[in-house]
Amino acid sequence: MSTVNPQPLWQPSREQIAQARITTFQTWAAEHHGAPAEGGYAALHRWSVDELDTFWKAVTEWFDVHFSTPYARVLGDRTMPGAQWFPGATLNYAEHALRAAASRADEAALLYVDETHDPRPVTWAELRRQVGSLAAELRSLGVRPGDRVSGYLPNIPQAVVALLATAAVGGVWTSCAPDFGARSVLDRFQQVEPVVLFTVDGYRYGGKEHDRRDVVAELRRELPTLRAVVHIPLLGTEAPDGALDWSALTAADTEPVFEPVPFDHPLWVLYSSGTTGLPKAIVQSQGGILVEHLKQLGLHCDLGPEDRFFWYTSTGWMMWNFLVSGLLTGTTIVLYDGSPGHPDTGAQWRIAERTGATLYGTSAAYVMACRKAGVHPSRDFDLSAVKCVATTGSPLPPDGFRWLHDEFAENGADLWIASVSGGTDVCSCFAGAVPTLPVHIGELQAPGLGTDLQSWDPSGKPLTDEVGELVVTNPMPSMPIHFWNDPDGTRYHDSYFDTYPGVWRHGDWITITSRGSVVIHGRSDSTLNRQGVRMGSADIYEAVERLPEIRESLVIGVEQPDGGYWMPLFVHLAPGSALDEDLRGRIKQTIREHLSPRHVPDEIIEVPGVPHTLTGKRIEVPVKRLLQGAPLEKAVNPGSIDNLDLLAFYEELARKRA
Repeated sequence: MSTVNPQPLWQPSREQIAQARITTFQTWAAEHHGAPAEGGYAALHRWSVDELDTFWKAVTEWFDVHFSTPYARVLGDRTMPGAQWFPGATLNYAEHALRAAASRADEAALLYVDETHDPRPVTWAELRRQVGSLAAELRSLGVRPGDRVSGYLPNIPQAVVALLATAAVGGVWTSCAPDFGARSVLDRFQQVEPVVLFTVDGYRYGGKEHDRRDVVAELRRELPTLRAVVHIPLLGTEAPDGALDWSALTAADTEPVFEPVPFDHPLWVLYSSGTTGLPKAIVQSQGGILVEHLKQLGLHCDLGPEDRFFWYTSTGWMMWNFLVSGLLTGTTIVLYDGSPGHPDTGAQWRIAERTGATLYGTSAAYVMACRKAGVHPSRDFDLSAVKCVATTGSPLPPDGFRWLHDEFAENGADLWIASVSGGTDVCSCFAGAVPTLPVHIGELQAPGLGTDLQSWDPSGKPLTDEVGELVVTNPMPSMPIHFWNDPDGTRYHDSYFDTYPGVWRHGDWITITSRGSVVIHGRSDSTLNRQGVRMGSADIYEAVERLPEIRESLVIGVEQPDGGYWMPLFVHLAPGSALDEDLRGRIKQTIREHLSPRHVPDEIIEVPGVPHTLTGKRIEVPVKRLLQGAPLEKAVNPGSIDNLDLLAFYEELARKRA
């Protein structure tokens, strides 16, 4: 593997290496904490995993983390799951996110962009004032530390204010994007029983207005724990009966009061895709997210006060939470609410141009779509401010690396391409951006600091230059503190720790090369991932199988060698039914309306039956492996299947497609 691309696509200059924050950090950590002064990133990474306690202590000092109460030690119990970080410490995430307001009151903290592509700034002073006002109102509504506050909101400044105000009072934030249907939202919010719901009346996407007032009414009916609903009139409608008006809650000139909470106090709840039932409600801590995101954004992404950080995302994806954390490094963050390709495929590049983005993050799928559509970003737009283009959501194919590099090089630009990979589960990256390392085509630069990332075979043996399971062998601060409604921790344990006891198994196939870079080969489980928005197959089954003609269904997301993503829906019909155009249309309409327009399948294919495990679970991963060309004997354990003959259909389909 390591000899495939011996020449780097990009190499940082001596000056770039010298100026990178990670270089300054290494010099300082060598002086103060015994980190290696020589040996570059590889030596620093080795130290960061060998001396885990010292490394994270150094991170808190370097970034001047303010502990309201000091910690007793860095790591108490270090077993996974259940590692205890900074026991005894108290702090507040929102206090750190708003620190830049003291010195840069009149500069932009947020740049808000909609489909007109005209950026509107929100200054640090204004952001801090609104957070102070809203936090006081939340307290007056009875919101106390640990109470859940939910948002059914697009990527708008109000969502950032609501998250920070919730964190300031010690509440627990959770959000869904308004293109989620009511059922998808309730499957998530009903688990955590929110006391406040922030909603919009609708949103704009692809040049159209989408009214969501009926969905909001249903959410209000189905969430009995709500004490207050806050109306944000994005489409200009009046607040419904009993709802509070956003502008009234954010009008006061109130200095924010930040509740000191324990390091492991919950900050927010993110959701897994729900592959096997209800989405997992993943709880991450105020302190864990604070220190992990300072490391990731301040060192790996090289962000600081002079930067502008734009990542195309929605509030239903962990990248939104990651984007908001750009405030921790004093960076101006760019919020784009709209379609990634409106009014044309080049839309995101235009936003990067108009906002002066220095780090621009997008999906691998968008990069490949631009390549296909003949977009020329560096020629058609002034992207002279862009230092780094980062991609996630799925692995960036080699052609994507080449295309990005060539497009910028044509204009004389020196582009750092950072393909990154992590997960909702840690709300961060396991591997990706390192400003001081070369970039090789098709590879992530290196594992992250403090992350002992390895590739393991089924027996737990580490592999180099071979494909294995992505594992992390030591705790990370942003790993979940627990799942909601998982009192004995069984579901948490079974999600990551049942394959290799005490070691995090993530569910990705990876190669760690002999030069220390990382190649991601896609999911080893069956999450559906469209345009960076993850959804589980269970959501699709629930919606589709309400139709009387559908006896059972199977949906698979298949990463293609050319960087594409093929998502077929296989349907086993009820007797006497036919898969005609009318039924195809109703299946698509059901998914579009009840779940998400992004998860309408690429093809609907009638099958003789859906194979199951012996315990009755649909087998998705083996079918996916068959569709990717794996032979039957390597794709599935035949002893675990209820009807092996059914797999012949999928095997034959793969052969025809190949």
